[in-house]
Amino acid sequence: MAPRMLLSMPLHAITEVYGEAGLRERFLLELETFPEAERKQLIEALDLAARLHAGDRRVREPYLNHLLRVAIRIIKYYGVRDVDVLTAALLHDAVEDHPDELAGTSQGSYTELTELAVAELAARFGPRVAELVRSVTNPEYDPERDRHEQYRAHVAASLDRDPWARVIKVSDFTDNGVGVVHTTPEKALSAARKYRPLVPKLRELVGRPDTPLSIAAKDHILDQLDLAEERFACILDG
Repeated sequence: MAPRMLLSMPLHAITEVYGEAGLRERFLLELETFPEAERKQLIEALDLAARLHAGDRRVREPYLNHLLRVAIRIIKYYGVRDVDVLTAALLHDAVEDHPDELAGTSQGSYTELTELAVAELAARFGPRVAELVRSVTNPEYDPERDRHEQYRAHVAASLDRDPWARVIKVSDFTDNGVGVVHTTPEKALSAARKYRPLVPKLRELVGRPDTPLSIAAKDHILDQLDLAEERFACILDG
């Protein structure tokens, strides 16, 4: 692998050719101009994410690949160098997927374990990181309601009040939405049904004046949302 070549490759191309090792190397290359203390925090967050998600997979790949792409995209394409936002990006699924491991106990309800896990992140990385992760963590679902509808309602409400969480969620959505062509047909169909109705809301949120991104970054994201919508239409409408 030629390390510098990784800087010019699309993230899914790195994934296909070099896998997790390539994404890790690309992430470290992006961190070279960060202050040492910030690099240390981000590597610590990556190590924690790797431990928590060690046994997790996204159909064809280790789950960590997704977390790396979400963080790299925020640096490279959104121009964000806020270490707390990037830390939260790496850990954005940690509380939702592994609350018991973070909390150090399996005793308690999902909501109770979530609170303990958020507190652990606050102790390790500070309250801002913890609150950003909380904003993109799904609450316990009501079995009497449609799961996808609840997901979309939560996203709309949490991102409405937390502008920086929008940055994390839209990178996560891009990886799932634009990246829908990189999974199996069954998973692509499920993802398209789940995410397609969310595109208009994300487009509106990204365009808000308080969304802390440059005009260029917002334009890039809106183009990606258009591409995701096109792919969802191809999958769902034939």
